[in-house]
Amino acid sequence: MMTRQAGQTAPQPHSGPATALPPRQPRTAAAGPRGGQVLTTKVGLQMPSRMAYEEWERAGRQLADVLDSSSWWLGDWLVYGKDHYTDRYQRGIRTAGLSYQTLRNYAWVSRRFELGRRRAALSFQHHAELASMTVEEQDRWLDRAEQERWTTRQLRTAVRAERHGDQRPGGPAEPIRRLEVRGSRLQRWHAAAEQLGVDFEQWVTAALDSAAASTLEDLGSLEERVERAGPTGVQVLRAPAGGGSADERAGRTRPVAVGA
Repeated sequence: MMTRQAGQTAPQPHSGPATALPPRQPRTAAAGPRGGQVLTTKVGLQMPSRMAYEEWERAGRQLADVLDSSSWWLGDWLVYGKDHYTDRYQRGIRTAGLSYQTLRNYAWVSRRFELGRRRAALSFQHHAELASMTVEEQDRWLDRAEQERWTTRQLRTAVRAERHGDQRPGGPAEPIRRLEVRGSRLQRWHAAAEQLGVDFEQWVTAALDSAAASTLEDLGSLEERVERAGPTGVQVLRAPAGGGSADERAGRTRPVAVGA
C-alpha cells in the first residue's frame, strides 16, 4: 500500500464521496518505510527492500492518479485565484514557484469542464483533447471514450478521423490560411505540446482559443468600465511601460500560436 503524505484533497467528480489523505507524519530517511509501505516525500519515494509485483504496480497507478488529479487541482486553484484576487493572484503563483503558462493551460481546461461534467474514469489529457469543442461535442466524445476505454491517443485518432470524414468532396470548405514562422519558434511550440502530452494541432487550437477568450474577456471588462463612466465621464487608462517586475510583465503577455 502506498501512503501519500499530504493535506486534504478536493472532492473528486463522479467518484463518490470525497476522501481525506492522512496528515503528514514526520519520518527520517534513515528510518525507511514500514511493513511494505511506499512512502512519498518531497524529494522521492521510500520503498521497501522487497515488495510483490502487484504492490509495485498498484503504487504506480496511485502515483499516476495523483499526477492526473493535480492538473485539475492546479487548474481549479488558478481559476479561483483569477476570479477572487484579480490584482494579486499572480503574486500567489510566484510565491508558490509555479509556471504561469502551464497553470494557464490547466485553468483553461478546468473552465471548459465544470466539476460535474468531468469523468473520473478519463484522464485530464482526455478532457484537454476536447476542450476546444462545444459542450455537446465534448459530452459525446467523453461518453465514447469512457465506453470504449480509449487511451488519449485513441481518442485523438477517432476525433481526427471524424473531422476528415466531414470534409466531403463538393461540400463547402472553409478557407485555410497559412502563416510562415521560423523553425526555432515552431520547435518551441512542438516542445510545449509534447510537455503537456497533447497533439500539436490540438495545442495550437487550445492556445489560440485561450488567448482569444482572455483578450475578449479583458475587452469586455474595459467596455463595461467605459460604459459605467457615462458619455461625459473621463477615464484614463495607463498601460505600464516597463513598470512592475519582469514576472508581472511576462504574465501580461498572451501567447499566440498558429498551425503549420
